[in-house]
Amino acid sequence: MDGQFADMMAGLGARARAAAAELACASSERKTVALQAAAAAIWDRRDAILDENVMDLLAAEAKGMSGAMVDRLTLNETRLRGICDALRSVAEQRDPVGRILAEWDRPNGLHIQRVATPLGVVGVIYESRPNVTADAGALCLKAGNAVILRGGSDSQNTSEAIHACMTEGLRVAGLPEAAIQLVPVRDRQMVTEMLRATQWIDVIVPRGGKGLVGLVQAEARVPVFAHLEGICHVYADRDADLEKARRVVLNAKTRRPGICGAAECLLIDWQFYTRHGAVLVEDLLKAGVEVRTEGELLKVPGTVKARPDDFGREFLDMIIAARLVDGVDEAIAHIRRYGSQHTESILTENDATAARFFERLDSAILMRNASTQFADGGEFGMGGEIGIATGKLHARGPVGAEQLCSFKYLVTGDGTIRA
Repeated sequence: MDGQFADMMAGLGARARAAAAELACASSERKTVALQAAAAAIWDRRDAILDENVMDLLAAEAKGMSGAMVDRLTLNETRLRGICDALRSVAEQRDPVGRILAEWDRPNGLHIQRVATPLGVVGVIYESRPNVTADAGALCLKAGNAVILRGGSDSQNTSEAIHACMTEGLRVAGLPEAAIQLVPVRDRQMVTEMLRATQWIDVIVPRGGKGLVGLVQAEARVPVFAHLEGICHVYADRDADLEKARRVVLNAKTRRPGICGAAECLLIDWQFYTRHGAVLVEDLLKAGVEVRTEGELLKVPGTVKARPDDFGREFLDMIIAARLVDGVDEAIAHIRRYGSQHTESILTENDATAARFFERLDSAILMRNASTQFADGGEFGMGGEIGIATGKLHARGPVGAEQLCSFKYLVTGDGTIRA
């Protein structure tokens, strides 16, 4: 059986390699046509895509999937329109391939350019969210890369329907259909095969929960753009504006609790709490959020005693951990201990405090007076992203088309020799 999957990986990989060679020199116009045609196909076939999505949702609900995870899986016309808009936005972006990143002349007579170039073949492994099929396909194509997509088994029907539209876009533009491939089976063994496929895949982008991340960390032989857990914090400083804080905290947790940018821990400065009481916690409770806490905050009716592992946990649900802290330094210490270096937000009107928060934390995204739910490539003007990279090599934060490029040096002489 393992041989069957190895053979499948070899077939996908060989086709991707051939497609990548052609994409590396494809014109911006052809890539633009492909993405615009894919967007048109998704909208034209929206009823069929939503029918496939219903099949995935019925199966998910039968398995007892949580409400937040079902929300990640769910598509409707508004979300499909958003997928189409993201495709068109990527299409309209400047082509990142061939950009001159730096250029200089040397005393030895050489003229040197550092130029953006595609990575080659990207493997994307993701769970539940079928929109990633379009986002990842579009961004990899824009950057001149072939991509092998392994979507979650929960979203297989929806992903296949969207993938068919992406393939239609490639056909219209005269680009190789193997530029965007979807692993056709649900078996998890294909994840393992992708992680070992150093002959075929240049980089893996994982996008999923702790189980997937653990598998990638344990088994990957291919380089990885680390997208670890989204253990995002919101810190309400003593100098926070009350109404701003109330809006941001509610949005950060409840807008879509199942995404990686959802707040998972609320830190409240003691002086803010002394001045305003438990209003932030009470707002969350009224919105249906389970608040797991300790100490003084347990006096708030409806709160639940936190377990030791609730701090530093990605709930992806209508659950949040909460703790009182004594000042920004204690908040920073907490985030350093429990965070995943994804996204943190400080709520304050004090410039010096905000600067200290920004300087002393090293998460990929740091925000001030803004919801962590903005941790998204579309909101950053990238048209979409295929993950929030929390590592420190090559790419950090939203991984868009520019982050899916490497570079090469072009060196020009004039019969120049080295002494």
